[in-house]
Amino acid sequence: MNGRQPVVVGVHATEQALTLPDRDAMDLALEAVRGAIADAGLTPADVDGAQVDWPGPGGVPGEGSSWARMLGRDLRWTSDSMLDNAGSRGLLKAAAAISAGYADTVVVGGCKLVSRGAGPVGAGVPLEFADVWGSYVVAQFALVAARHMHEYGTTSRQLAEVAATIRNNGTTNPEAMMYGRGPYTADDVLASRMVATPFHLLDCCIVGEGGAALVVTTAERARDLPHPAVAVLGGGMEYHQAAYANPALHREVGQLGRDAATRAYAMAGVGPHDVDVFSLYDPNSFEIIRQLEALGLCGEGEGGPLAASGAIAVGGKHPVNPDGGCLSYAWNGTQQMTLKVVEAVRQLRGTAVHQVEGAELAVVGNAGSGAQHYEMSLLGRAR
Repeated sequence: MNGRQPVVVGVHATEQALTLPDRDAMDLALEAVRGAIADAGLTPADVDGAQVDWPGPGGVPGEGSSWARMLGRDLRWTSDSMLDNAGSRGLLKAAAAISAGYADTVVVGGCKLVSRGAGPVGAGVPLEFADVWGSYVVAQFALVAARHMHEYGTTSRQLAEVAATIRNNGTTNPEAMMYGRGPYTADDVLASRMVATPFHLLDCCIVGEGGAALVVTTAERARDLPHPAVAVLGGGMEYHQAAYANPALHREVGQLGRDAATRAYAMAGVGPHDVDVFSLYDPNSFEIIRQLEALGLCGEGEGGPLAASGAIAVGGKHPVNPDGGCLSYAWNGTQQMTLKVVEAVRQLRGTAVHQVEGAELAVVGNAGSGAQHYEMSLLGRAR
């Protein structure tokens, strides 16, 4: 591994909850950033790049360079976009900066408060299509799911098996918002009220508040740090059009992520069946089925039977979201994408709550068909 190979050396997730009435946005963001830096065995003075949501006050709203003062040093690299400050997209851009020598150590992350609003950190995404026609995010994904079911015979029970499997991972994860709330069966999912056909309530993710962050540095720097480094082996991004500007159509976004996955696997010299654990965006149960196909684990139309077979369970062939995912662990705005990286890193370190035995390769997938963009990173134990 060359000295400038980007590696993840620190991660931190704050408390995740429906509401956090005793916390404010700066408090959460600072905890996420400081926690990830401390986990890396570094100090704020060691960080020269910040892709972190800025809650304010001061400066232009959301201006990432405001973190220079909080970290106590001038920065060489920053970002002002919320999506660039989260998950695989944030990780890949930080990794690119490190590989190019623009920065040596970058922190990525932020927080979300939905109950009280918090400037840019608490603001929602404009939904142009929703504003005109009264649609909403769940319905955007439902359009793709319904067409997939029509085309391939994917069933509501197969969706329910996905939801029950991932929700039950959260039921036994003390960090999850839904801890202790299950166990759930597919029948429980099917008995819950309909939200947007074909999605029942328990097919859909929870919504809450919280923060997360990660630290990326060079392999050379990581040699002196306390935790095993997790290498960024590959990645890719795909953008069909602006999120929620127009309705999502299965014929256009049903395979969204396939090109990103092909690129990522090629960079690492591996294939989809070499991956040990998948940390995937699960705003609903169907999106997991779709990603199993797009990521190359099965053919188009085969994701439903594969997921329902038990393959995505922690002890299955393709474990998905052992922490409980967005369905049960947490959805906290864009930083749910960072939580996916946190879980992947924990799995590769061997410290996850529901540890996949012998995990050496992990895929992190963010966003999906309804959002009409996809980011993927492929992570592995550094050698």
